[in-house]
Amino acid sequence: QVQLVESGGGLVQAGGSLRLSCAASGRTFNALGWFRQAPGKEREFVAAINWSGSTYYGASVKGRFTISRDNAKNTVFLQMNSLQPEDTAVYYCAGSPVFPQTHQTGYGAWGQGTQVTVSS
Repeated sequence: QVQLVESGGGLVQAGGSLRLSCAASGRTFNALGWFRQAPGKEREFVAAINWSGSTYYGASVKGRFTISRDNAKNTVFLQMNSLQPEDTAVYYCAGSPVFPQTHQTGYGAWGQGTQVTVSS
């Protein structure tokens, strides 16, 4: 059974940092990605990383967020710095055989999401 479990969300003040983790089990994905969805908005691509460590970022987070992975632990991380209120959303990790993949339809497995709230 394929499972993705996110952790690390929470409440942080503007300008602060958070680190999200996502542990995958049941299979190994070539690409692991992060998406986010704010209330009333569509799910937005955040970042993706492939098995060899190549990365790809959405325009709104480039330069502030860093994605990384530990292949031995089948885990992906998202280091989020300089957080702003507009970063408030539920963050989801997902697995795909394709990299880079920025469309959610290209991801076949999803975690349950973790809430990130940035106060002003």
